[in-house]
Amino acid sequence: MSPPPFENLFDFDLLQSRNVGLLGRGKHATLWLLGLLLFLAVSVVTLVLYLQTFEADEGQRRRTADAQWLEQSARFHFRRLEDDLQVLAHQAREAEGAEGQPPEGKFNPGLLLRQPGVVLAHGWLAAGAHASAPPILARLQADAAAQPGNAEMLSVMQDITRSLRRPSYAGPVPKGQPPGAYTVWLAVPLFERGVFSGNYLAALSLDEAVKALIPAWFRQNHEVVLMDEQQMAWAPKTEAQHYNAYLELPGTDLALQVQSIRSDSATVPRMFFLVAMLCLLGMLASLYALRRDFVKRQRIESQLQAQVALRSAMENAVTVGLRAWDLQGRILYVNQAFCRMVGFEPHELVGRQAPLPYWPKPQTDELQLVHQGVIAQGTERAGVEVQFQHKGGQLLDVLIHEAPLSDGDGAQLGWMSSVIDISERKRAERTAARQQEKLEASGRLVAMGEVASTLAHELNQPLGALSGFANGLLNRLKSGRLSNEELESVVERMEQLSAKAGRIIQRVNAFARRREMTWQRVEINAFLRRVLAPLQRQRQLPLQLLLPPEPVWIDADALLLEHALSNLVGNAEFWAHQSTAAPEVQVSVQTVGDNLLLTVSDSGPGVGEDQRDQIFNAFFSGKEDGMGMGLAICRSIVEAHHGRIDVGQSQDLGGACFTVRIPLAGSTQQAA
Repeated sequence: MSPPPFENLFDFDLLQSRNVGLLGRGKHATLWLLGLLLFLAVSVVTLVLYLQTFEADEGQRRRTADAQWLEQSARFHFRRLEDDLQVLAHQAREAEGAEGQPPEGKFNPGLLLRQPGVVLAHGWLAAGAHASAPPILARLQADAAAQPGNAEMLSVMQDITRSLRRPSYAGPVPKGQPPGAYTVWLAVPLFERGVFSGNYLAALSLDEAVKALIPAWFRQNHEVVLMDEQQMAWAPKTEAQHYNAYLELPGTDLALQVQSIRSDSATVPRMFFLVAMLCLLGMLASLYALRRDFVKRQRIESQLQAQVALRSAMENAVTVGLRAWDLQGRILYVNQAFCRMVGFEPHELVGRQAPLPYWPKPQTDELQLVHQGVIAQGTERAGVEVQFQHKGGQLLDVLIHEAPLSDGDGAQLGWMSSVIDISERKRAERTAARQQEKLEASGRLVAMGEVASTLAHELNQPLGALSGFANGLLNRLKSGRLSNEELESVVERMEQLSAKAGRIIQRVNAFARRREMTWQRVEINAFLRRVLAPLQRQRQLPLQLLLPPEPVWIDADALLLEHALSNLVGNAEFWAHQSTAAPEVQVSVQTVGDNLLLTVSDSGPGVGEDQRDQIFNAFFSGKEDGMGMGLAICRSIVEAHHGRIDVGQSQDLGGACFTVRIPLAGSTQQAA
């Protein structure tokens, strides 16, 4: 039988005794909701009644606006027609003076003059031109004789233009079938220096003019009928959808009767009211469901508050620091144990992103890389060890484990960290390491016998050179072919070689006994040029030297560093000649942060992956006749300078690449 779940092992009712009164608060909320619902119902009914009145007023306003627009549009086009006829009158008058030649110039007529069928006939009628009988006069006389009263109406039109000096209309003159098709005459007078010159007459088809000036979009929603004075008198006055737009053509009494054919459905407010009622019924059902859910939620909230109180007490009692991140690296939560560990208050940490205030400044770059890895994929089972800095300044070692932080649906929100202070354990480990270092130093003293043998072998070159100089000097002396200047130069060179050999032996002896090294400030660019120049001359070495443009300073023992560099370059030269490609060696210098990176690369076969872990061990050598002490000595010298040496593959030359990392001058304290 499986044990009960953890949540059932604690009586949460003990923590819920103070939350009994929460259920009674729902009654007041329900009363407020019912009052709000009643107010909403009254508001909806009032709004429906208001919309009905507003819709009627809006329809009347729209009809008035349509009538005003139609009147203004008709007046504009007829005024434009009058202006066009005025232009034609001037042109006709000028043509008379030029013996019938039309005047030059462009003329852009308006809509009514341009639209076919609107202007039935037009022409210039000069004052006293009845005898010449222009063509327009024949049409005018025909319409005057068509019905009684037309002659008087057309005569009055011409008198008005002459006396009032403004355009005048006459009509309507019925055209016959169909009924309602009218012709209206328009006379535009022309005065020159105050003297009447004549009228420009035009016979207009009103039904075609109405069709031209009313756009198609207006006809889609309206029916327009041209009416004269009698038809307007007999038109019904009670139809709300009818309204008249008066043309106001001087000399006529015409109007356009406009009837709206767009149906304003009365079902709109009813549909609105129906939707409102459905919404109200839905709100009633929702209120009932909300009431049930409210009671249930209060009960669950009470249980949740009790569980939160218990878990908060448990959390405050633990000594492990807890910290929550989001996926962007922003701190979401810290507990009291973590705050005590780093010395910061929760409000100083929550919401902060990298770099964090408890990171040691010298380790910011390294911790930034660790932080990015943690945010991306968490930590392994063993966790990750880093250093934090207390607000007071002291450093502490911590072990961090990360676990995914997910929401209720399983989607990851970030990471939950457990942080354990392991400063005491690390302090004990460092003490043990120092003891181990002393034991290793004793072992080094034993191995230095072999080191001395190797260095003695390396001293064969200066000693051989001394022997060669001595033999040559002796032969020249016996033959009597040696001058004092040559003698002095050879002796000085022999003295330098012997002094160098003596210094090497002394430095190795001091290094083996862990005596104080001779520290001095070294400019690495000048140092490399000085050390590598003789090697290039003596060995004809194809060496490429890549140096930075600015000086780079380190604190070092120049003699030991020269010895290590000579070993690395000699090793690179040997292996470069073991490859089928052209031998090449490259030495480069660059600075990374507070460290100097010195790389020695060759074009040889390189170092295999299985040999890289043991290539710096004593007595391990890849050469057939090698003793395996050269690289071991190099590592000892580099470590004595608080540095590190690594081996890899050269990206440029393809062979081995030895990288020496040494602190720059002033970035570390030299050991005594």
